[in-house]
Amino acid sequence: MSIEAVVFDLDGVIIDTEEVWEEVRRGYVAEHGREFLPDSQDRMMGMSTGEWSAHLADEVGVPRTAEEVASDVLGRMAERYREALPLIPGSVETVRALAARYRLALASSSARILIDQVLATAGLAEVFEVTLSTEEVPRGKPAPDVYLTAVAKLGLTPAVCAAVEDSSNGLRSAAAAGLTVIAVPHGVYPPAEDALAGATLVVKAVTEVTPEAVSNLHR
Repeated sequence: MSIEAVVFDLDGVIIDTEEVWEEVRRGYVAEHGREFLPDSQDRMMGMSTGEWSAHLADEVGVPRTAEEVASDVLGRMAERYREALPLIPGSVETVRALAARYRLALASSSARILIDQVLATAGLAEVFEVTLSTEEVPRGKPAPDVYLTAVAKLGLTPAVCAAVEDSSNGLRSAAAAGLTVIAVPHGVYPPAEDALAGATLVVKAVTEVTPEAVSNLHR
């Protein structure tokens, strides 16, 4: 069965923001006299806005409500994006090349406000048929919700869709949804071995996710 659509993650695949997220959230937590838990960063990669803001408020102990934490942190992230959008080299060209051959969707853990800003700034707003944030589904990654919903909105089945992901939770989410998984491991935050094991194709850079590479996935 051949691939008909490619579903992209955003952070770590199109834009290199994992370090920005960590810097902003660590700084915010520190301002409130708290510290990340040992596993906070790993756990929050892939979480929806509601999930990571609740983690910072309820488990890390930031003395604000989860809603206030989300508003505060998202405001700071939007400001950083306005200053400089950290596009991964070759990511925009890769997306456009795949769009010429496949239907595209986006399944991101970023909030809707950040997704829309990034795609508009990068000139990719019209390339994706479907864009979805985990804040718009019941559960964030590693649950399969965001991928299952994105595929459903395309009117397709997971069996004819490929996912491009970088993080452990993202890879687990796409695999649990039944998509063919392409892993682009992040250099600073590499995925766990068990998550990587669920990928059909592992590449060193997003530029290696070519139309030809996708077409060969089911041969």
